Amino acid sequence: MNANNDEVRSTRVTASRHRVPPLARPLASRPVTSPTVRRERLKAVYEEARGCVRCPLHRTRTQVVFGSGNADAGVMFIGEAPGANEDKQGLPFVGQAGKLLDKLLAEIELERADVFIANVLKCRPPGNRDPQPNEIESCRSYLESQVELIEPDIICTLGNFATKLLRGDPTGISRLHGQVEERKLGPRAIRLYPLYHPAAALYTPATLEALRADFQRIPELLALGPLAQPEPPPAAAVSDADAGTDAAGTSASGAPLAPQREDLPAGGSGDGPDGDDGSSPAGGHDGRTTDDSEPPATQLGLF
Repeated sequence: MNANNDEVRSTRVTASRHRVPPLARPLASRPVTSPTVRRERLKAVYEEARGCVRCPLHRTRTQVVFGSGNADAGVMFIGEAPGANEDKQGLPFVGQAGKLLDKLLAEIELERADVFIANVLKCRPPGNRDPQPNEIESCRSYLESQVELIEPDIICTLGNFATKLLRGDPTGISRLHGQVEERKLGPRAIRLYPLYHPAAALYTPATLEALRADFQRIPELLALGPLAQPEPPPAAAVSDADAGTDAAGTSASGAPLAPQREDLPAGGSGDGPDGDDGSSPAGGHDGRTTDDSEPPATQLGLF
């Protein structure tokens, strides 16, 4: 194997990393002691989200779009909300924007099985409108738990909305894209890496060029490894069987990822719902469809 292939293999292993032993670095406040435990806890969070009725979006969704990818991923991509295709299939980024995302990943020798992809909202807003504050607040703990359980080293926010939410700041993506920030989200220190939303790049060559250039830096950031983690606060012992969220909807640690509801950035995202290429039909569904069949593993992040 030549040097270039060795470098590619190293990047892929880092992206879906073979984790160091649990005591080799500080752990989150509810320690994830093994990949098996991580997946079981993600399953528990998914099952809660799957039956969620916290906000009116449950009345119009076809199904919850929890996220997909590698539960051990070193990098997470976080978008805004599901579009029509995602609502139908139950997976994030499956429309034209998703195809572009796959292409950009392939250009840096990664694929969906190496990363984890999620959204701020887990249900599609009717007519692909912007998420509302009460919907964001209702979904908050699911995203918090995903970040805490997956333990990514890098979070790539896709577009204005996710970037503003996770930063707790109204600065737009055109000023922030490609700029790495070290931040503490919940109990975890991560590198936050804002990117243009793939949907915004579909028909704008300049945006696509900028997005592609920013993507090329991801292997370099992954090679840096995780940031030093803050010491967890004293807490009661928690068994491996405990789920990532409780009945009240708090995250695994109870620590918020972003500002509370009154501090959420106002206004639209400017980049549309994830996977929507402008051709998806507007509007929701008349009543909630319940599917009691076993969901595909990709919806649970079990690569």
